[in-house]
Amino acid sequence: MRLIDSHCHVHFNAYREDMDDVIKRTLDHGVFMITVGTQKDTSAHGLKVAERYKGMWATVGLHPNHTVEQEFWDNDELPPEEQATPKIKTRTEKFDMDYYRELAKHPKCVGIGEFGLDYYRIPESADRAEVIRRQEETVRAQFDLATETSKPIVIHCRDAYPQQAVMIREAIGAGKLARRGVIHCFTGTLEEAQAFVDLGFYISFSGILTFAKNLQEVARALPLERLLVETDSPYLTPAPDRGKRNEPWRVEYVAKKLAELKGVTIDQVANHTYENTKTIFQLVI
Repeated sequence: MRLIDSHCHVHFNAYREDMDDVIKRTLDHGVFMITVGTQKDTSAHGLKVAERYKGMWATVGLHPNHTVEQEFWDNDELPPEEQATPKIKTRTEKFDMDYYRELAKHPKCVGIGEFGLDYYRIPESADRAEVIRRQEETVRAQFDLATETSKPIVIHCRDAYPQQAVMIREAIGAGKLARRGVIHCFTGTLEEAQAFVDLGFYISFSGILTFAKNLQEVARALPLERLLVETDSPYLTPAPDRGKRNEPWRVEYVAKKLAELKGVTIDQVANHTYENTKTIFQLVI
């Protein structure tokens, strides 16, 4: 069985003590991985880590949560005292096209992201309209970078799927985003998912799929030919290990649940999602 964790953060500080052990353990499970950048430092570091391993790639981008200063628990599925991951502190970063353009030239860079619209993580003290305007500006800049570099995009979206679809549709109408991309950690409705599929995008499911009944119905209805699996490690640990720090090899649990929902074998899910991930990111394996 071959699997690819299409979205993890194995180069984040949550693994500072044992990152290489976690990567090797994942590869020993037969799982490849794409580790995803969220701002300048994590984007650059992800590439440095990926270049050391066969079966590992990285993306670069500016996450919407890093466009405004804030502090929060990144994984809200458990109360803070039970969480295995630390509290997140962000700083305000303005998207630097030249900086990210240089990162995107790296041979292990396979996509631009994660970035997108996040209407959920807007501090109460902030000017909501201004935060959204800044998010939209940052999204358009990364659309341009993906178009210029001919790379797919990795979209983070929360509580803003219709607005995100409109922005993508407008960009495609303007001749941008030829490589399309993936909607990471999808948690919306079937109608919202279908809108992205109709635009040529893939839908990726995380460990949330193992315990969210409404999301399971969405996954059951979507074609395997448009699906990816991920962990979003160190966050969103799937059942039966919720509460523990997540690791990329646990993408096996997501694939197993997807197979159960689809009424097919896990090998079938593994093969489809492996080929889908390989195709969208043009992975050389």
